[in-house]
Amino acid sequence: MSVFRSCGLLACLFVLTPVAAGAQNERPRYQGREVAPVMSYLGADWLERPDRDREENTSLLLDLLPVAPGNTIADLGCGSGYFARRLASRVGPKGTVLCVDVQPEMLEIAERLSREEGVQNVRMVRAEASDPRLAEGGVDLILLVDVYHELQQPGPMLEHMRRALAPGGLVALVEYRAEGDTARHIRPEHRMSVEQVLREWLPAGFELEKQIDDLPTQHLFLFRAATKSTP
Repeated sequence: MSVFRSCGLLACLFVLTPVAAGAQNERPRYQGREVAPVMSYLGADWLERPDRDREENTSLLLDLLPVAPGNTIADLGCGSGYFARRLASRVGPKGTVLCVDVQPEMLEIAERLSREEGVQNVRMVRAEASDPRLAEGGVDLILLVDVYHELQQPGPMLEHMRRALAPGGLVALVEYRAEGDTARHIRPEHRMSVEQVLREWLPAGFELEKQIDDLPTQHLFLFRAATKSTP
């Protein structure tokens, strides 16, 4: 039985608590913001909730991503593999989706759901807090959906992501909006403003390719590795 079908509201709120007890105390900070705690694998059912597409228009998000058959895509912070499984059909049998997460329990869930749905081109990758463990120059698209703000070591992760991009590769960053009221149901530390995102990503060696705000509650940024200026 799924977690959310078997628990009341207070129990469900407990499911969404951080991985480590006491993680809310003395949270690390990065570029002026509080780094949010990582959502526990016990909240995986929330990622798979039936009304997620209606709430977030995940179908539109998938359509907005620059994906082509044969691509290698890294779903960084993939959780239960919600997006990884849906991207698998878009890259086709010659493409690969890397389901990347720091929690082995999440990867076990993602692997099970992929197997149950007959998805064969999703590969599980156990990441570290400072390293997504992606091959240098080997990824056409890195997708982060509502996860970047939870990265416990953003600096090293940004550097590894930049190095992992293949020529012409992009990073698709999706974050709940800090501006306005569309995402007011989300805790403040789990939302990001455009200003904060650019403050962190531009100095890390990325250039903004495009910003898309067609989603109901989230910003979508497409970043590429910055072109080094010649002396």
